[in-house]
Amino acid sequence: MVLTAHTPSDVAGDSAIRLRGVTKAYDGRGVALGPIDLNVRRGEFISLLGPSGCGKSTALRIVAGLIAPTSGEVIVAGCVASAQTVRSIGFVFQEPTLMPWASVRDNVRLPLTLAGITRSEADRRISDALARVGLSEFSAAFPRELSGGMKMRVSLARALVTEPDVLLLDEPFAALDEITRFRLNNDLLALWRSLGKTIMFVTHSVFESVYLSQRVVVMTVRPGCIHADIPIDGAERDENFRTSAEYAAYCRQVSRALADATIATVAP
Repeated sequence: MVLTAHTPSDVAGDSAIRLRGVTKAYDGRGVALGPIDLNVRRGEFISLLGPSGCGKSTALRIVAGLIAPTSGEVIVAGCVASAQTVRSIGFVFQEPTLMPWASVRDNVRLPLTLAGITRSEADRRISDALARVGLSEFSAAFPRELSGGMKMRVSLARALVTEPDVLLLDEPFAALDEITRFRLNNDLLALWRSLGKTIMFVTHSVFESVYLSQRVVVMTVRPGCIHADIPIDGAERDENFRTSAEYAAYCRQVSRALADATIATVAP
């Protein structure tokens, strides 16, 4: 059963991402994901939350066109998801995956080089992306000289530099200490507000999902299906919200849905 309470995703005409009957099966390992039906509106910030192995990252990679679904349809920015949609999508992985021999600037340059962007245009975009993530002064630094949080900022800048319509983030802050994680949560929200990107964010944290998202999509155990689609109404996201009764109430609601999802049986 899918639990929904006023689901904005029902408005298909304003969709940046649409999944219809999407599944993923692996030979010898059965069905890992789906079927999933999901709409994400343009400019919306949603989080995918669920137990380990439920297919959150698989869903994100299908949206990115990095892997193909076994069945179903995926539309991103008006196009069928495939390797060609990479121009419309920025992807931030769990690990920064930076080239250790390259400077911050050259790490951010990589997708532009692969796309054949002229050097002058690339330089402009790189400077803008580094400024947005607060790393302008570290453009000549190498990854070994950076903290974990700074490395993740480089990864975020590299995703932004292609000027994508959609930003996909796969547990990017999971390995960071709590203070750094809170700071990067705030920075990501500021980027979202200023750039108006559509964001899908994978996390294991109830608290992070409620703080960041306009909607929290809770997934069941394998095969991963949508168990609950919970809107988080428009409070100002700041330190006051983190300590508010409203925030605590949303966290309890999402926690209950997550607990239910770990034992839910979803009919195929």
